[in-house]
Amino acid sequence: MPKILVIDDQKSIRNTLKDILEYEKHEVVLAENGPDGLEKFEADKYDVILLDIKMPEMDGMEVLDKMMESSPDIPVIMISGHGNIDTAVEAIKKGAYDFIEKPLDLNRLLVTIRNGLDKKELVTETKVLRRKVSKTYDMIGESGPMVEVKEMIDKVAPTDARVLITGHNGTGKELVARWLHEKSNRAEQPFIEVNCAAIPSELIESELFGHEKGAFTSAHKQRKGKFEQANGGTIFLDEIGDMSLAAQAKVLRVLQENVISRVGSDKDIKVDVRILAATNKNLQNEIKESRFREDLYHRLSVIIIKVPSLNERINDIPLLTEHFNNLICKELGVQPKVFEESAIKELQKITWTGNIREFRNVIERLIILCNNEITDKDVQTYAMPMA
Repeated sequence: MPKILVIDDQKSIRNTLKDILEYEKHEVVLAENGPDGLEKFEADKYDVILLDIKMPEMDGMEVLDKMMESSPDIPVIMISGHGNIDTAVEAIKKGAYDFIEKPLDLNRLLVTIRNGLDKKELVTETKVLRRKVSKTYDMIGESGPMVEVKEMIDKVAPTDARVLITGHNGTGKELVARWLHEKSNRAEQPFIEVNCAAIPSELIESELFGHEKGAFTSAHKQRKGKFEQANGGTIFLDEIGDMSLAAQAKVLRVLQENVISRVGSDKDIKVDVRILAATNKNLQNEIKESRFREDLYHRLSVIIIKVPSLNERINDIPLLTEHFNNLICKELGVQPKVFEESAIKELQKITWTGNIREFRNVIERLIILCNNEITDKDVQTYAMPMA
């Protein structure tokens, strides 16, 4: 049953709202002034707040400010008999969900409350999903190299600095990019990933910048590119070392001018995008071989984060084993297996050329093929390290 707090200094209005809302199957708590309302607000959890503006001791705007400080997601519906456009605009700017004038239109009030409840439910669901996503992308490891990466992420994420993420295949460069976005001020905005190596060179400009209808043979309609889709958020250019020189020149223009133009159009479109890039190549060598633009490299590498290989952090293997054991067994719907200490030590002897990606596959193979207790012999049999 939704719980609603009504804060109004007029007893008749409080009682009328209580009768109507209880008839609509809501639980209602009444407060006769601002301080009383804040005390009840802080003592319990509510789904919607109905808040009068003109009250003695503390007016509704002041109460709203204090509520938004602690619970910015709660729908607060402002009500007032002295309302005007300026007051309504100010209330909405401060974080109120809606503004309704007295005498109250009860049908409108009930619709607004219903919409406010829907909004709160959506916000809650989004937070749950975000927590699930964050769990999926946990950064596991307490070794020195991993601590350095995590500290760098914490320092850099709140800024808009461009970051170049380097490291071998399978080390988790995408994971670093996701955490830079999650911990940034853009976290509520899109995170758009582009695998530059997976897109044919003749299509990458259309993929990044979009195209106009008729720009080329298969362009049957206008299409927004990845930069437009990421507007306000973050774009992650994975394997940027594989991007064509023509596309590199256009990306450089975005970095310099914050504008793009779709293929087949001369019109400039302004974008506000944070760029993260990753590569497993040595871009300095690529520059020497004239395969990568030096000016683009310097634009992208404001901050460089090197992700360590698994062989540089073998002390994290026990934690990684536990993490993937729990994760994979949950996906398979079985109880987690027991990895004997000898099995862990055997895993630490392996040269992991495929890094975390290879390691996860091996753990999954062991879980599927072995008994409940996994031994060093199992690892020797099924890990199948490359020579």
